Amino acid sequence: MASEIVAEHNHEARRSRGFLGALRELALILVVALLLSFLVKTFVFRTFFIPSESMEPTLQVSDHVAVGILGFSPEQLSRGDVVVFRDDRQWLPQLPSQPHTPLTSALQFVGLAPENADQYLVKRVIGLPGDTVSCDGDGGPVLINGQPVEEPYLEAGVLPSTMAFEVTVPEHELWVMGDNRTDSADSRFHRAENGGFIDDSSVVGRAQVIFWPIDRWGAPS
Repeated sequence: MASEIVAEHNHEARRSRGFLGALRELALILVVALLLSFLVKTFVFRTFFIPSESMEPTLQVSDHVAVGILGFSPEQLSRGDVVVFRDDRQWLPQLPSQPHTPLTSALQFVGLAPENADQYLVKRVIGLPGDTVSCDGDGGPVLINGQPVEEPYLEAGVLPSTMAFEVTVPEHELWVMGDNRTDSADSRFHRAENGGFIDDSSVVGRAQVIFWPIDRWGAPS
């Protein structure tokens, strides 16, 4: 009888140790996953949520994009790149901040949730430092240094710009525009503020892939 009790006790102890061991392994896996996610967010790419229609049809409302930051520098930018940049020039309307739960903040910190959309914008690079960018606002193409720009990313029937402008991009600045030219408060609309340019140091990186929703997976064209 005593041996049966001891055997049963040993079985329970082994089962308890096995359960605790599984919990420790699960906790370790979770910690490693969070650490890897944080390192990826810090050194490889960051994720952002698209809240508006200003980049349609290239980027749709509710798209989630990954922005490459590994080794990125503004000197690598090319005309036509889709970029995410900080709203250092305060283009966005000053609205009350949306409340975030501690869980959301924690997930953003480790890179498992997209960054706050009220602090960043996404546009397409049109003019680089030294470029003269212009448009007649009457159906003509955007010109860069007098040469027309092909813009296959614009939806059929959308004019390159309904606003006339001509600017020369200063050093370390960029001229950016949304693909939805009739619904994008971009460089054209902010010429009274720093000429409508953004500082290239405010660029976080290029939008490299749409990763959510799954059926939208792919690189922004």
